[in-house]
Amino acid sequence: MPRKSIADVDVNGKTVLMRVDFNVPLDGSTVTDDRRVRMALPSIQKVLDGGGKLVLMSHLGRPKGEANPKYSLKPAAEKLAELLGKPVEFATDTVGDDAKAKVAALGDGGVLVLENLRFDPAEEKGGEEFAAALAAFGDVYCNDAFGTCHRTHASMYAVPKAMGDKPKVAGFLVEKEIQYLADVLESPARPFVAILGGAKVSDKINVIENLLGVCDKVLIGGAMAYTFSLAQGGKVGDSLVEPEKVELAKELIAKAGDKLVLPVDTHCGTGFPGTPEEAAAMEKQVVAAGEIPDGFEGLDVGPETAKQYAEIVTNAKTVVWNGPMGVFEKPPFDAGTRAVADAIAASDATSIIGGGDSAAAIEEFGLADQVTHVSTGGGASLEMLEGKTFETLAILDEV
Repeated sequence: MPRKSIADVDVNGKTVLMRVDFNVPLDGSTVTDDRRVRMALPSIQKVLDGGGKLVLMSHLGRPKGEANPKYSLKPAAEKLAELLGKPVEFATDTVGDDAKAKVAALGDGGVLVLENLRFDPAEEKGGEEFAAALAAFGDVYCNDAFGTCHRTHASMYAVPKAMGDKPKVAGFLVEKEIQYLADVLESPARPFVAILGGAKVSDKINVIENLLGVCDKVLIGGAMAYTFSLAQGGKVGDSLVEPEKVELAKELIAKAGDKLVLPVDTHCGTGFPGTPEEAAAMEKQVVAAGEIPDGFEGLDVGPETAKQYAEIVTNAKTVVWNGPMGVFEKPPFDAGTRAVADAIAASDATSIIGGGDSAAAIEEFGLADQVTHVSTGGGASLEMLEGKTFETLAILDEV
């Protein structure tokens, strides 16, 4: 899915309308984690170095189509100014008088952040009138918000559509996501191993089915492993399961053969640990898969499973990981996730970490710089792993 990038456009003297993902966590008016702002810096800096002007647009939170100071992008604009070491203008609306005036006043090398797109209900509805008003601000459209690429919101699809023949390109962040999540999946170096965890089979069913068609091995962990265990006639105690997905799990097991690798043991405890102290104090034991006693809940893969999974990863040439092996936030139930993360980091494989909890785990373990790519989009990366085509990317200019 090769698409032109911001590096392919002469932006000198032009206004670049860039969709970024500044959906950052806030404590009042303070940005508590600026990673998403920092991830946009390469594309932003490319425009500034090329003599262009920047109008940045993003959403933040779920304001439900109404202006709400709690979800203002002003703190993100202030954080961007701090990171760039230069002033950043902020518009108090998106397509209103303040935005129009500040876009018109923007000089070469200037940066303007528009207020939260989702303050207007037309953003999530893909409103064409709203999109046309935004599109009028730019000479070039740039999509650098991978985390929202699976949603055809106005700023993601209707805006580039409204820009007609004007250049429509990917930012460096989106370009990198396409390179790893789409292009690598099309022609992976083998053995190609996928590791899938998380709570529900239903959340990952399409991913599992798609990856079984292209992977050499699909390793299953997390709570969804207990639904597979139930499908094999195992005892799961008080573990989180989806009884309505048991027949589906049986079909997957039958269809996959030895491609699908399930845990051989489980680390379980008496209840879900609310705090690390509770995790330390509760009764715990390691049992064979499918032999979790009543009163116990599966909370991590066991040590033998962790060892087997690490060995499979060690021999892989391409690894995709989406979803933890257990309750990694609560030691000692982090052991399985940590073993997988360590094996991925130590391998020579092209390693792609899906967003969400997997990205959080790899960051927490201090291994993010030892893997090939950590995706910035949880839902978007999952849908790409399902093999879906994104209209928001298809509309960008082809190389």
